[in-house]
Amino acid sequence: MRAYLDNGNTTPVDKRVVEAMKPYFTEKFGHPLFIYSEGKEANEAVENASEYIASTVGSRDGVVTFTSGVTEASDLALRGAVRARKNEGNHIITSEIENPSVLRVCEELEKRGFEVDYLGVDEKGFIDLEELKSLVRGETILVSIAHVSDEIGTIEPIKDIGEIIKDKNPSTYFHADIAASYGRVPFDMEKAKVDMVSLGAHLIHGPKGVGALIAGDKIELEPVNYGYLSLSKIRPGTENVPGIVGFKKAAEVSFEDFDSKVERIRSLRDKLISKIESTISKTVLHGARGDQRSPANVNFSFKNIEGESIMMHLDMRGISVATGSACATRKLEPSHVLTAIGVDPVVAHGAIRFTLSRMNTEEEIDYTLEVLPKVVKKLRKMSPMKS
Repeated sequence: MRAYLDNGNTTPVDKRVVEAMKPYFTEKFGHPLFIYSEGKEANEAVENASEYIASTVGSRDGVVTFTSGVTEASDLALRGAVRARKNEGNHIITSEIENPSVLRVCEELEKRGFEVDYLGVDEKGFIDLEELKSLVRGETILVSIAHVSDEIGTIEPIKDIGEIIKDKNPSTYFHADIAASYGRVPFDMEKAKVDMVSLGAHLIHGPKGVGALIAGDKIELEPVNYGYLSLSKIRPGTENVPGIVGFKKAAEVSFEDFDSKVERIRSLRDKLISKIESTISKTVLHGARGDQRSPANVNFSFKNIEGESIMMHLDMRGISVATGSACATRKLEPSHVLTAIGVDPVVAHGAIRFTLSRMNTEEEIDYTLEVLPKVVKKLRKMSPMKS
């Protein structure tokens, strides 16, 4: 059998999503910018998707800009904000464990003269709130912190972070990458005092190539690209209407009976963690536990063996997992997230990330728990590393 446990990288598209998208390829194919019938039909679909997706993150008046994915959404949030506010300050705050889609933008902004502070984290991946409090100042124009670490699953205290930022400087924009929490961990922009969020469809059983930036109606952003007109004020080009329709349908399915879906995923997570710890020696769970951890994330290091070897041997037996973060799996260096939380580089090289979704079954978890100990035992016998 196959067990797909890399849902933090991408998910299979729900058949209901595919059916919802189909008419917008051949029947309802109009350009949403134009006012003839086909255009109006497409425009209505985009507007309906905007309203619904905004409502799922607690945004009543937010402006939704559909993008090609989470990476573009975060890039537009960060670069669009600093371009709009370049005369107000040049200070940005993020954390050491952000996704590369945020870190690489910050690195580029540093080259352009912006000052960026990278918050440290503790051994579970929580940012230092006191450090944040000490860093926010009058020149701070933007803070970007992910709601959930896509690699180790730690849920940051997003409401506390928002309160600190707004207490220290109410004009500082707060951006949160919520890709790893959307559809799995409750989130409300207004309650958390978050000004902008990035999210995507392909992690909730929607299509690849479509994401969204949702920003408060008073948030000023400038385009980072220019070109053909669109419905968006800050992103040019024709909207991916079928993808946007699919995004909305995937969100509808995800948020229908939300609590029971999440509880089922959590039970699979807890079973995986418990059985790995009780049946395989020399393991290290990375990230927080219980309610402070994403219900969909399990990240273990298996000492004395390479994570890549585990991944390949599991794949040969029909089990798909990831090594390191989803956007850095081809790198040979230790994960920047595991390094930041203080994991020894040798131990970090033995990390495997299992990420779950509502499509996973108890049988898949049982199969994984049957195969994994055998793979680890075999590889440790072959390994020159000893401890």
